[in-house]
Amino acid sequence: MSENNPANQFQPVVPLDRTFDALYGLELLEMNDELARAKVVVKEHHMQPMGLVHGGVFASIAESLASAATAVAVVGDGNVAQGLSNQTSFLRPIVDGTIHAVARRRHRGRTTWVWEVEISDDEERLCALVRMTIAVRPMR
Repeated sequence: MSENNPANQFQPVVPLDRTFDALYGLELLEMNDELARAKVVVKEHHMQPMGLVHGGVFASIAESLASAATAVAVVGDGNVAQGLSNQTSFLRPIVDGTIHAVARRRHRGRTTWVWEVEISDDEERLCALVRMTIAVRPMR
């Protein structure tokens, strides 16, 4: 990036280690404008009362991956990425181990990007499927 690139001047409002993603333990493994991968080691605080990982954790992982991967491409142009729509289908529960997520970009538009995110367990079984729409807006 050049010295005049707006991405060089972008500073997060909240330090990354104090964000919601840090709170639930999101670990980014790969990130670019077409694909993103992450994992979360399951802990008791991820559970709902019946001992299953709460569906909100799956939705949160998907939104974070899609938003961050979109931002990788658009911040340099002076834009930000933010979740616009999150449609999560829960297919099977995760009760322990590690949550694995892979986000694949399906549409790259001027003002919206669409991603599909697969959430799986340690046995590589599909546990949730998420369609994320990300809005691309000018940076304030």
